[in-house]
Amino acid sequence: MNLNKFKKQAAWAALDYIYPGTIIGVGTGTTICYFIEALSTKKDLIYGAVSSSNSSTLLLQKQGIEVFNLKNFSSLTIYIDSADEINNHMQMIKGGGAALTREKIIAAMAKQFICIVDKSKIVNVLGNFPLPIEIIPMALSYVSKEIIKMGGNPKYRKNVITDNGNIIIDVYDMFITDPLSMEKKINSLPGVVTVGLFASRSADIVLIGTQQGIKTIKKQ
Repeated sequence: MNLNKFKKQAAWAALDYIYPGTIIGVGTGTTICYFIEALSTKKDLIYGAVSSSNSSTLLLQKQGIEVFNLKNFSSLTIYIDSADEINNHMQMIKGGGAALTREKIIAAMAKQFICIVDKSKIVNVLGNFPLPIEIIPMALSYVSKEIIKMGGNPKYRKNVITDNGNIIIDVYDMFITDPLSMEKKINSLPGVVTVGLFASRSADIVLIGTQQGIKTIKKQ
């Protein structure tokens, strides 16, 4: 099973949702690398992009796509990103690339959030992929203790500093049957910047690369 083939398939399918004269919100990750490559074929039709990470910004600029500062915008037409896991309700875990906070900000600002994934990312229950939480460094001990109370097994992600200057803990062994409630609960902990649960702002459209071609799921 060639997952890279399916990632590329989903990435190029997202071009069908790109309209001339727009500014594209762009996420982070291996699937998004394929999307940025695809987007470069339409760079003369769009105004440019806003980016969720320094790494994506560099890739966009390398492809000759202008990158704007998000603080100058109050909304975006479209945001395209991938997921580490996504369920049948289009809720997801994101943050394997440590860009979850900026990803969540752009997703909240976007009128339409399109998630592009290969078929391996589709799950019935979130949590097999460790749940990332971006936290302020001094809160490491406190937040870890609270996560253990919730039934999770938190691990500090070594040698990783986010683009915001914070740290990441990854929560193992926590299967999330109510993502919306869990997102609110973890986000309420002092010291948490954000949790990589995208439940309150789930995807509007999911494009899934499969052996049979692109499978499209749209929010009802």
